[in-house]
Amino acid sequence: AWSIERPPGDTAGCTFCHTSSEERCSTCHQRHQFDPAVARHSEQCKACHWGKDHRDWEAYDISIHGVVYQVNKWNPTEFDFSKKLADADYVGPTCQYCHLRGGHHNVQRLSTVYTSMGMSNADRGAPLWKEKRDTWVSVCDDCHSPRFARENLQAMDEACKDAGLKYTETFKVAENLMLDGMGEPMPKDLAPDWSGQHIWSLKIGAYHDGPKYGGAQGESGEFRMSNCSDIERICFESVGYWMTYIMKGMAHGSWNDATYCDGSFGMDRWLVKAKAASEQARRFTALEKKTGINWVPSEFWRKGDYLEQLTGTRIVKEFPGKTIFDLCPEPGWLDT
Repeated sequence: AWSIERPPGDTAGCTFCHTSSEERCSTCHQRHQFDPAVARHSEQCKACHWGKDHRDWEAYDISIHGVVYQVNKWNPTEFDFSKKLADADYVGPTCQYCHLRGGHHNVQRLSTVYTSMGMSNADRGAPLWKEKRDTWVSVCDDCHSPRFARENLQAMDEACKDAGLKYTETFKVAENLMLDGMGEPMPKDLAPDWSGQHIWSLKIGAYHDGPKYGGAQGESGEFRMSNCSDIERICFESVGYWMTYIMKGMAHGSWNDATYCDGSFGMDRWLVKAKAASEQARRFTALEKKTGINWVPSEFWRKGDYLEQLTGTRIVKEFPGKTIFDLCPEPGWLDT
């Protein structure tokens, strides 16, 4: 939702991929060649699978597997891309070798439990995911022992658990500030969200349910990238970027990504920033209360040239009293 609420010019990177690879074979097979040998190169995945919130290419590229690929990919005795994936005998794995195992096209079949690109807290070692983990290990043991593969999966579990602790604490700092009436600006002072409502931007499903978070029981807010308080943006980036770096880094063997490159160290920094923002807001509130100052948010939080173009604002202006849920009520509408 943080993408679809924005003007088309803002989301070229979103729409290019999500209306391309999901719809056409030529995204990977290249329209002017349509050669399976071309589609077997890891670079074919690079056009879409990279960037802050889905850092797959970077994680693979600087992993030991990626380095082996880059050093040897021009040597046909090490990487013979003329062979079908089912017959491939590579010196190291490509994206396709692991994720398109044997030539099938269900990419997520050979992946760990999918949790919104790593942004959701989940126990990846739970019995529920045993089949997926066993399948993953079955790929790794082409070159490694099953024990080695399981140890690396456990390492990823531990890294994600640590990230989840920081995620939870960062959100709790923002939540407590909001519940104490010190979030700035509060939802009622903002332009409406993508749905045309005024709900706290971190009120997501069952995590923050009820009227005290700005909506009716069962209503859900959504991350905002713009027109939100600094602390809410910090929460978004901590989970949407740095927590994803950790999961993607560990999953692809890029330990630098998981730790240094805005991974776990980045989450540390953003947690400090959230605490500092909360502390400052509480100090300002105490000073305002003592001096009798009644703070009123500036008008630019409500409207402006940019905010006028956002989905929520347009719904309120063009369909008074309606939300996007009233306008698109049929089941499955959001999927399309």
